[in-house]
Amino acid sequence: MLNILVTGANGQLGSEIRDLSSQYEYKFIFTNRDELNIIDENAIEMSIKQNNIDVIINCAAYTAVDKAESDEIQADLVNRKAVKKLAKISKQNNIKLIHISTDYVFDGTNCKPYVEQYQTNPKSVYGKTKLDGELEMLRINPKNSIIIRTSWVYSSFGNNFVKTMLRLGKEKDELAVIFDQVGTPTYAADLAKAILDILPKISNEKVEIYHYSNEGVLSWYDFAKEIMKMAKLECNINPIETYQYPTPAARPHYSLLNKSKIKKDFNIITPYWKDSLDKCLKKMGERK
Repeated sequence: MLNILVTGANGQLGSEIRDLSSQYEYKFIFTNRDELNIIDENAIEMSIKQNNIDVIINCAAYTAVDKAESDEIQADLVNRKAVKKLAKISKQNNIKLIHISTDYVFDGTNCKPYVEQYQTNPKSVYGKTKLDGELEMLRINPKNSIIIRTSWVYSSFGNNFVKTMLRLGKEKDELAVIFDQVGTPTYAADLAKAILDILPKISNEKVEIYHYSNEGVLSWYDFAKEIMKMAKLECNINPIETYQYPTPAARPHYSLLNKSKIKKDFNIITPYWKDSLDKCLKKMGERK
């Protein structure tokens, strides 16, 4: 039986892994920032030894994209320095490390889905610190470890676009949503299942990078329209351009991820985004 340490266990992905944990013959140790400071090497070492950890799934991250623009030190602490420490400890103790990264490592100027080896060029502090975390892990190179980049994550847990649209859709008659940012949503429950399914199959000398999201291509506008449709909310969605909704952090205009590598290497299926949204809304009791 594998002993798995999950960091950031109260976030969207960590919560979905906890929700699925009873379906797998693994022993899970779920930790949040109060229970385990992943900046503290001694604390990590102690937790690993006490629980005889075989695998670390690092779901912890600084994800406040706009706030990061004025809080780079804290974003760097969580997104780079903590990853460096986890990678170092994983290598020293022969532990498998699965680290979660983001589509924001790209600049969004591509015109076809991003493959793993495509040139990174983050346009925000969040994207830069996440890329720096990737680079630290690649440099340290713990054996049997991978980085998974994902995009537009939502869940029945935590705060996310789907929950925001549901709340606003009940409060307002109309909303303006950006239509010129294109990508694919990722239901965190699907990503959680993929991680737990591929765990025993991960075997590599060098850290590998993989892309994972649901299938399909859409804008935030399309996503919002479908949420309202499935939840039967009488809220009109109006398309706007990015410049009409200025934010401190720049977002990629195109962040579609090519998932061929993870599907080929681990023989997994990536569900269609509408099917996954349907499942999430049903779980939340919002599917009408």
